[in-house]
Amino acid sequence: QVQLVESGGGSVQAGGSLRLSCEASGDAYRRNCMGWVRQAPGKEREGVARISRSGDVLVVADSVKDRFTISQDNSRNTVYLQMNSLKPEDTAMYYCVADQDIRESGCRAIQSKDFHYVGQGTQVTVSS
Repeated sequence: QVQLVESGGGSVQAGGSLRLSCEASGDAYRRNCMGWVRQAPGKEREGVARISRSGDVLVVADSVKDRFTISQDNSRNTVYLQMNSLKPEDTAMYYCVADQDIRESGCRAIQSKDFHYVGQGTQVTVSS
Protein backbone atom coordinates (compact mmCIF):
# COMPACT_ATOMS: atom_id res chain seq x y z
CA GLN A 1 0.00 0.00 0.00
CA VAL A 2 0.93 3.63 -0.45
CA GLN A 3 0.06 6.54 1.79
CA LEU A 4 0.24 10.15 0.68
CA VAL A 5 0.16 13.14 3.00
CA GLU A 6 -0.11 16.64 1.55
CA SER A 7 0.73 19.92 3.21
CA GLY A 8 1.34 23.51 2.25
CA GLY A 9 -2.03 24.73 1.07
CA GLY A 10 -3.53 28.00 2.19
CA SER A 11 -4.94 31.33 1.14
CA VAL A 12 -2.98 33.86 -0.88
CA GLN A 13 -3.66 36.89 -2.99
CA ALA A 14 -3.36 36.77 -6.75
CA GLY A 15 0.26 36.91 -7.82
CA GLY A 16 1.45 35.12 -4.70
CA SER A 17 3.17 31.79 -4.29
CA LEU A 18 2.68 28.57 -2.41
CA ARG A 19 4.61 25.32 -2.22
CA LEU A 20 2.75 22.08 -1.73
CA SER A 21 4.47 19.01 -0.34
CA CYS A 22 3.46 15.38 -0.54
CA GLU A 23 5.22 12.84 1.63
CA ALA A 24 4.80 9.28 0.45
CA SER A 25 5.24 5.99 2.25
CA GLY A 26 4.82 2.40 1.22
CA ASP A 27 6.33 0.30 -1.52
CA ALA A 28 8.40 2.51 -3.80
CA TYR A 29 7.64 0.47 -6.92
CA ARG A 30 3.93 1.15 -6.43
CA ARG A 31 4.52 4.93 -6.64
CA ASN A 32 7.18 5.38 -9.28
CA CYS A 33 4.94 8.00 -10.85
CA MET A 34 3.65 10.78 -8.63
CA GLY A 35 1.87 14.00 -9.31
CA TRP A 36 -0.78 16.51 -8.50
CA VAL A 37 -4.37 16.85 -9.59
CA ARG A 38 -6.86 19.53 -8.56
CA GLN A 39 -10.58 19.91 -8.34
CA ALA A 40 -12.44 23.18 -8.13
CA PRO A 41 -16.03 23.37 -6.87
CA GLY A 42 -18.44 22.23 -9.55
CA LYS A 43 -15.66 21.13 -11.88
CA GLU A 44 -14.10 17.83 -12.81
CA ARG A 45 -10.78 16.77 -11.39
CA GLU A 46 -7.92 18.08 -13.52
CA GLY A 47 -4.41 16.84 -13.86
CA VAL A 48 -1.72 19.40 -13.04
CA ALA A 49 1.71 17.80 -13.30
CA ARG A 50 3.50 14.48 -12.81
CA ILE A 51 7.02 13.32 -12.17
CA SER A 52 8.58 9.90 -12.48
CA ARG A 53 10.97 8.52 -9.92
CA SER A 54 13.78 8.97 -12.44
CA GLY A 55 12.86 12.63 -12.82
CA ASP A 56 10.81 12.80 -16.02
CA VAL A 57 8.37 15.70 -15.72
CA LEU A 58 5.03 15.96 -17.47
CA VAL A 59 3.01 19.15 -17.12
CA VAL A 60 -0.56 18.23 -17.88
CA ALA A 61 -2.40 21.51 -17.48
CA ASP A 62 -1.48 24.12 -20.07
CA SER A 63 -2.80 26.82 -17.75
CA VAL A 64 0.00 26.24 -15.23
CA LYS A 65 2.96 26.00 -17.58
CA ASP A 66 5.66 28.55 -16.73
CA ARG A 67 4.00 29.13 -13.33
CA PHE A 68 4.03 25.76 -11.56
CA THR A 69 7.03 23.48 -11.08
CA ILE A 70 6.95 19.91 -9.88
CA SER A 71 10.01 18.43 -8.22
CA GLN A 72 10.97 15.67 -5.84
CA ASP A 73 13.41 14.65 -3.17
CA ASN A 74 13.68 10.90 -3.36
CA SER A 75 15.71 10.75 -0.15
CA ARG A 76 12.70 12.24 1.64
CA ASN A 77 10.06 10.40 -0.43
CA THR A 78 8.55 13.81 -1.06
CA VAL A 79 7.13 15.51 -4.14
CA TYR A 80 6.68 19.26 -4.31
CA LEU A 81 4.56 21.62 -6.36
CA GLN A 82 5.90 25.15 -6.44
CA MET A 83 3.12 27.47 -7.53
CA ASN A 84 4.01 31.00 -8.56
CA SER A 85 1.97 33.84 -10.01
CA LEU A 86 -1.17 32.30 -8.62
CA LYS A 87 -4.50 33.27 -10.12
CA PRO A 88 -8.02 33.07 -8.69
CA GLU A 89 -8.75 30.29 -11.19
CA ASP A 90 -6.10 28.17 -9.46
CA THR A 91 -8.40 27.94 -6.45
CA ALA A 92 -9.09 24.26 -5.86
CA MET A 93 -8.47 21.27 -3.66
CA TYR A 94 -5.10 19.88 -4.65
CA TYR A 95 -4.52 16.16 -4.34
CA CYS A 96 -1.27 14.25 -4.44
CA VAL A 97 -1.52 11.12 -6.56
CA ALA A 98 0.70 8.13 -7.15
CA ASP A 99 0.73 4.93 -9.13
CA GLN A 100 2.97 2.30 -10.59
CA ASP A 101 4.05 3.23 -14.10
CA ILE A 102 4.50 -0.33 -15.31
CA ARG A 103 5.58 0.76 -18.77
CA GLU A 104 8.10 3.24 -17.32
CA SER A 105 6.67 5.75 -19.73
CA GLY A 106 7.71 8.86 -17.84
CA CYS A 107 4.19 8.97 -16.39
CA ARG A 108 2.66 9.32 -19.85
CA ALA A 109 0.82 6.00 -19.74
CA ILE A 110 -1.32 6.95 -16.74
CA GLN A 111 -4.41 9.11 -17.10
CA SER A 112 -5.05 11.71 -14.41
CA LYS A 113 -8.33 10.08 -13.44
CA ASP A 114 -6.75 6.64 -13.08
CA PHE A 115 -4.11 7.16 -10.39
CA HIS A 116 -4.55 4.39 -7.86
CA TYR A 117 -3.40 6.27 -4.78
CA VAL A 118 -4.81 9.67 -3.81
CA GLY A 119 -4.02 11.81 -0.76
CA GLN A 120 -6.58 13.58 1.39
CA GLY A 121 -6.06 16.90 -0.37
CA THR A 122 -4.98 20.38 0.61
CA GLN A 123 -7.00 23.50 -0.16
CA VAL A 124 -5.54 26.35 -2.17
CA THR A 125 -7.52 29.58 -2.29
CA VAL A 126 -6.40 32.55 -4.37
CA SER A 127 -8.18 35.84 -3.91
CA SER A 128 -8.23 38.66 -6.42
